[in-house]
Amino acid sequence: MITPVILCGGSGTRLWPSSRQSLPKQFVRLLGEHTLFQSAVQLAAGPGFAAPVIVTGEPFRFIVKEQLEEAGQGAAAILIEPEPRNTAPAVLLAALHLAQTAPNALMLVLPSDQLVRDATAFRAAVSAAKDQAQAGAIITFGIEPTRPDTGFGYLELADPAARNAARPQPLRRFVEKPDAAAAAAMLATGSYLWNAGIFLFSVATIIRAFRTHAPDIFAAVSAVQAGAKDDQGFIRFDRSTWARSPGISVDYAIMEKAANLAVMPYGGGWADLGDWNRVWMESVHDTDGTVCTGPVTAIDCAGTLLRSETSGLHVVGFGLQDMLVVATGDAVLVAPQAAGPRVGEVVARLKQHDVAQAVVGTRDLRPWGWFESIARGERFQVKRILVKPGASMSLQSHQHRTEHWVIVAGTATVTVGEEVREFQVDQSVYIPVGARHRLENKTDSPVILIEVQTGAYLGEDDIVRYQDQYARSSPR
Repeated sequence: MITPVILCGGSGTRLWPSSRQSLPKQFVRLLGEHTLFQSAVQLAAGPGFAAPVIVTGEPFRFIVKEQLEEAGQGAAAILIEPEPRNTAPAVLLAALHLAQTAPNALMLVLPSDQLVRDATAFRAAVSAAKDQAQAGAIITFGIEPTRPDTGFGYLELADPAARNAARPQPLRRFVEKPDAAAAAAMLATGSYLWNAGIFLFSVATIIRAFRTHAPDIFAAVSAVQAGAKDDQGFIRFDRSTWARSPGISVDYAIMEKAANLAVMPYGGGWADLGDWNRVWMESVHDTDGTVCTGPVTAIDCAGTLLRSETSGLHVVGFGLQDMLVVATGDAVLVAPQAAGPRVGEVVARLKQHDVAQAVVGTRDLRPWGWFESIARGERFQVKRILVKPGASMSLQSHQHRTEHWVIVAGTATVTVGEEVREFQVDQSVYIPVGARHRLENKTDSPVILIEVQTGAYLGEDDIVRYQDQYARSSPR
């Protein structure tokens, strides 16, 4: 049985403003109806595959759970990295977990920021690589290149004639991301494939590889795994112990050192959606090469991406040539296509100036639903809040603000002090400073309310929690 290991802890700054630190690209619907994370999970689901092991970060644990449910999938385990340490510690953490729960499994490591167009062809490639992986090989998947791209690492085949082979082939070497001239030269030889960062190996093989080639990572992550604790379906690890592991990619730590590597060629359609240029490339274009997503209008545009993610914000592109225009509810990116790979620099600049939009968006996700700020002034804030069916806010109080709630959809069960009442559409609730309160949705439909906060301090950290079904220890 093959256990998919989905890595989904990255930040994706080059896809700002759609991708933020609070909701990175793998959880955003960039192309189609599914997020990249959901697509990765569905790619490795069905006969021959066990339920996946997910490795993610603390801020994303409830997003992972919700998106798994939306996709109709479950997880064998959700491992919470205390902080990002790159892919090598994450892969080993999953391997050590499986050594205890499924020691004979094959691990299929999948990044969650890629798009595989032909799931059937990909599963066939995985099946073709199983026997060698079971026999002790580390299989890396090589993508048939379509252009001399400088954004990917490359894999050099020992035999150029094997680039379309139906079985894993000997690998000569890994090549780091090249410059444009080197990429063009490599493409011309026919000996190179793109490095997708997708791997297949047995649990025993990869643990042995870490023992041999990265003993410092093995020692640190083994100590972390020994202290694993279950927390409401999530597996947590000690932060200080985790910090002892070097932050390094699995390519550097293992793949460039191991002798038992083979490459499985794959030409069934693949995309790494690492920046807006690649989103543009993989989208449906009009006859002038323009991509329109959401409420947008393109007039005399060519080679341009126009994207609006807010129903009330219509974007018009007029006479644009080779441009990127991406609008969300609180930020707009306008840049030439050539600057697409540099959007991460924009995020760094915004962070330097403490611009909130660098990190968070207008909609803030919570395990019980979400809220978004509609208006804000010096001593007030207005929010729209959705509480999912069966969900509940924590029993809490605020030291610096009062709140007024107006129910606009659904039926809410509200606690204020010792009183518990049901509130219907058009009914309102007043919550004084310091009053213990909670909203529960005991129905099968969402509850939507408008919240008006007034007070001297309106920060999200003005929360004292008394009971919380999600066991959150922080205001989030």
